[in-house]
Amino acid sequence: MRVGITGHRGLNAQVEQKVRDLLEGAVSSHDGADLVGVSCIADGPDAWFAEYVLAHGGRLEVVLPAEQYREGLPAQHWPVYDKLMSRASEVHRTGMAASDSAAHMAGSEILVGLVDELLAVWDGKPAWGYGGTADVVAYAERTGVPVRVLWPEGASR
Repeated sequence: MRVGITGHRGLNAQVEQKVRDLLEGAVSSHDGADLVGVSCIADGPDAWFAEYVLAHGGRLEVVLPAEQYREGLPAQHWPVYDKLMSRASEVHRTGMAASDSAAHMAGSEILVGLVDELLAVWDGKPAWGYGGTADVVAYAERTGVPVRVLWPEGASR
């Protein structure tokens, strides 16, 4: 089973813990030996999902939206990012250099194309900018990839 992740970053601590619980439950519902998690490993749900996949005995594949992607993430996330990259069984690249909205969406499109199911940590609202979670969900739906939305009831971002 190949499962991908998309989701909102910058969640508050209360919402973060609830999302972590939802992600852990979603990952543990699969047989770890047959699970391949696909993630861009950004800070937040992307990285939490990747950590749960590895802890559950699954394999991690990383989609790198741009060669400068890491530098566009918060510096405090770099150690986690580097650790997850070192554990990736495969890295898929867009071939783009600049880490911008177009690269992020291109990476998400590659990710969606690689998976049997997309987990979406999504509040159901429109994207704040091109390539946001809502855009990725819409792309998955257009291409026939099942989406499982994970969002704590009553939570906001």
